[in-house]
Amino acid sequence: MISKNLEGVRAVYDAFAKGDIPTVLEFLSADISWTEAEGFPYGGTYIGPSAVLSGVFMKLGSEWDNFSAIPHEFIEAGDTIVVLGKYGGKFKATNKIFLADFAHVWKIRNGEAISFRQYTDTLIVDKALRA
Repeated sequence: MISKNLEGVRAVYDAFAKGDIPTVLEFLSADISWTEAEGFPYGGTYIGPSAVLSGVFMKLGSEWDNFSAIPHEFIEAGDTIVVLGKYGGKFKATNKIFLADFAHVWKIRNGEAISFRQYTDTLIVDKALRA
């Protein structure tokens, strides 16, 4: 039986793949702490869904073609969900494509994500940004 936490996180990846960002944002708590890996183009911590939208999702949508985050494995430990998967996309400014593994750590409380932390090989992403 799939838990409500796991169901919610899976739904986020499904919505993201369809470009349904409003559904992704609905899963985030009002004070979510969203941390992109240092060295990632949008590295740092964003507080709240509107900060995540403007600091991460809008940039992904405007600076990349076909950016994707495809999960391959979900690991559940109570209120923590770890997602392993693969990023991909083409950086518009350089036309370079990248593929990089990721790990995402979600913390869930009362059916909402209260924190998100990204782990990825930022050097692979950085190579796509360089002409």
